[in-house]
Amino acid sequence: MSYILSCCSTADLSKEHFEERDIHYVCFHYAIDGVEYPDDLGVSIPFEEFYARMAKGAETRTAQVNVAEYVDYFTPFLEAGQDIVHVTLSSGISGTINAARNAANILRERFPERKIFIVDSLGASSGYGLLMDTAATKRDEGMSAEELAAWLEENKLKLHHWFFSTDLSSYVRGGRISKTAAIFGGLLDICPLLNMDNLGRLIPRYKIRTKKKVIRECEKKMEEHAQNGLNYDGKCFISMSACMEDARAVADLVEARFPKLNGKVLINNIGTTIGAHTGPGTVALFFWGDERVD
Repeated sequence: MSYILSCCSTADLSKEHFEERDIHYVCFHYAIDGVEYPDDLGVSIPFEEFYARMAKGAETRTAQVNVAEYVDYFTPFLEAGQDIVHVTLSSGISGTINAARNAANILRERFPERKIFIVDSLGASSGYGLLMDTAATKRDEGMSAEELAAWLEENKLKLHHWFFSTDLSSYVRGGRISKTAAIFGGLLDICPLLNMDNLGRLIPRYKIRTKKKVIRECEKKMEEHAQNGLNYDGKCFISMSACMEDARAVADLVEARFPKLNGKVLINNIGTTIGAHTGPGTVALFFWGDERVD
């Protein structure tokens, strides 16, 4: 192709998936107990070890891709005569899009004959990944770089993100849930159901008592919003942080209720950048649906 399709590691697909779909990615960074690593899809630290350490109280922090890193990452593609369509992690939770845009402006002066498109996914984790997977299909069907960038802008808010967590400690540390709410939630066995709004922010929506009910409600939200309802024939991705049994429970419900799915539900790991903020015990469901309006 005359252009490359690119994203951040925070799209939370496997290395094999990225390679199979010919999607390039640039790595965020994270630190655990003061030691820094690239967010390299579980290579530096396996996901199981990462979440086990978090469960024992390990301190984590993250860092986005900066301007210099984007310049170094984009340059070889441009030198090879390729244009770039790069999709970033949601601006609602990260400022990395500003770094990507600044890098693109620098490189447009050095490579005036090349085109660089920077798109805000307004998504995260494997919802962002499903957007990239679909973009790869559009590219393979023959869309030009300009057409694909326009398609992404037009359709990105149709990608739904619904998720819950059975461990609220990381949400308290991140300020998304108050300590008092988390204590009462634990006492009452409440699992909050959250989603991503039309500005790409993570928003608590419902307080649901018991994990069994929140798993069912997650699937109900897909029934409510999926394109063509129960006749949904697109792909469905799930990402999870060290809670495969819960993720599998959601996937089983979805596969039973949506017989026309494009393949089985794909379950991915929540990567170390997103996972540093969610902690273990989070399950997220992603599908194509009506446009997110709030």
